[in-house]
Amino acid sequence: MAKALMVQGTGSHVGKSMLVTALCRIFRQQGYRVAPFKAQNMALNSFVTGEGGEIGRAQAVQAEAAGVKPSVHMNPVLIKPQTDCGAQVIIHGRAVGTYSAVAYHRFKRTAFKAVQESYERLARSYDLILIEGAGSPAEVNLKKNDIVNMRTARMARAPVLLVADIDRGGVFASLVGTMELLSPSEKKRVKGFVINKFRGDASLLTPGLTFLRRKAGVRVVGVIPYFKDIVIPDEDSVSLEGRDRKSAAGATAIAVVRLPHISNFTDFEPLEGESDVALRYVDRPGDLRSCEAIIIPGSKNTIADLSWLMKSGCGQEILRHHERGGVVVGICGGFQMLGTMIRDKHGVEGRKREIKGMGLLSVETRFLRHKTTFQVEAEDMRGPTGGRSREKLRGYEIHAGESVLSGDGSRFRIRSRSGKACLRYDGAVSRDGRVWGTYIHGIFDNDGFRRSFIEGLKRDGLLAGDGSASFQYAAFKEQQLNRLADLVRSRLDMRYLKGLIGDE
Repeated sequence: MAKALMVQGTGSHVGKSMLVTALCRIFRQQGYRVAPFKAQNMALNSFVTGEGGEIGRAQAVQAEAAGVKPSVHMNPVLIKPQTDCGAQVIIHGRAVGTYSAVAYHRFKRTAFKAVQESYERLARSYDLILIEGAGSPAEVNLKKNDIVNMRTARMARAPVLLVADIDRGGVFASLVGTMELLSPSEKKRVKGFVINKFRGDASLLTPGLTFLRRKAGVRVVGVIPYFKDIVIPDEDSVSLEGRDRKSAAGATAIAVVRLPHISNFTDFEPLEGESDVALRYVDRPGDLRSCEAIIIPGSKNTIADLSWLMKSGCGQEILRHHERGGVVVGICGGFQMLGTMIRDKHGVEGRKREIKGMGLLSVETRFLRHKTTFQVEAEDMRGPTGGRSREKLRGYEIHAGESVLSGDGSRFRIRSRSGKACLRYDGAVSRDGRVWGTYIHGIFDNDGFRRSFIEGLKRDGLLAGDGSASFQYAAFKEQQLNRLADLVRSRLDMRYLKGLIGDE
């Protein structure tokens, strides 16, 4: 059976996912067969595995860092908020229902059985399981029904590293306070502190580290510096704050609408990596002006977000952008919004049963009770400005909607779904090519398609461009994971960590 090491945090967004990702790559480089694991994840950024099941995007990235294929067992319980008081619950990659917080707490006994089953499967196949917690283990109102922090640590017999974010301030209080709220047995499980996002000379921390050892009885096993030059995909929309890409004069300006329920915004990270693209995430009408293209992303509540889009004035600005000859793109929920009508007679997303679309594509969408989740291989039937392309494209589908075209042509031809040959048509494109949409997430991960899209914007916008700024996104991700591993390895006591897993 595999050994285990768990990373918990003093709160959300302190660096748990980052540290697990780094450790997956570090231990892989040292010859371990490694798998990531997060018992329960709450995220709108998800990924479809080879089995056709949904998991949190962070676990997919961690699997990539570990050099293994993502599996639904790496994130057996995924929660996708739909409203302020309701969320879709996904077990082993498949949606099982929409629950209120109270109802889900009653369901957790069943959910934890799925957690145990998945962990046992992974433990039989790998040398080391690197486990990520969620939020804080010291949420006293949630501890009774916890299935993701200390209960998972007990199940896996895992020593725990507790991470805190010093950039937010109050790092010593958060570490000591968290320990004070743990039970005696839980305290014993915490074997090290990690301080994340430190700026400056680490020697200045020495008095604080001594204090932590004396006060909490736990040593600090690493101080990770604050960094902004290493790019690792993030699954939480909080990370979009301050993410606008500033590029040189003459760069192609692309605006992504920051919807209230935005999902899978990692679709656009490859565009951020292009040096001649200025990408910005916006939620005000004025910020949608002076750009070559506007992208409406995926949404976990398409009808509510379309209603917000029109009430906020962003929808009207998108229509004006189209009238001026600008390019408009919709991905998944954004594609549905570009059509003429969205119907939800089963109440899949909420109480509102239908809404009029923006009318930029001749498409009607209806929501079904079941969700479509596949990895796909496809080909582009029409280039962004009317040219022809047959590049093989890879991506994944996650949608409950079914869209029917009544005028415009399909944009993509799907040749394979989760490894099985098929012939299906996806998306839509206007006759002039300036408006198009697709259900395929990850479409911009494909280097040739992404570059063709950007060059099409340059030509239509009378901007210069010879394609020399292109880069290979897959190679870029590998480089970034290796850089992260190098940085974290240099700042952690790896000998101590190997001792924790019984391998000195």
